[in-house]
Amino acid sequence: MSLITPDFGLLFWMAIVFLVVLGILWKFGFPVIVKMVNNRKAYIDESLRKAHEANEKLANIKAESEAILQEAREKQALLLKEAAATRDAIVEKAQDKAREEGNRLLSEAKIEIENQKRAAISDIRKQVATLSVEIAEKILREKLGNDKTQMDLIDRMLDEVSSSNKK
Repeated sequence: MSLITPDFGLLFWMAIVFLVVLGILWKFGFPVIVKMVNNRKAYIDESLRKAHEANEKLANIKAESEAILQEAREKQALLLKEAAATRDAIVEKAQDKAREEGNRLLSEAKIEIENQKRAAISDIRKQVATLSVEIAEKILREKLGNDKTQMDLIDRMLDEVSSSNKK
């Protein structure tokens, strides 16, 4: 017997053992192996499907977050614009009020200056009148220091009054 060329009996029994082992594997081993391969394939397919769904959800979440961020930016811009408009309105209102107050104060100051000017002119006139009367009184006292001069002045004044009545 040679190892390279086995005899017919050895081949026969090896074929029978092979067919028995093949039958046992066919009956009990292969279905379990096929079932495990199918289960593994189903698990991998399910995992891939879930990963794909997760990617889609992630993409949706990213899109939603971008939309929310964009909306927030727009609201922020709108709020800033409204705040700037409100600030400008307040500043303009304050400027208008300040102008009005300045004009009112200027008018009041002009009126007060005019009143003080009138009062000063009136006071100067009174002082001039008082001074004129005092000067006239001093001059008359000097000129009318004696009785003859007083009588001459009275006669002259009466003549002037008479002559003006006649005309």
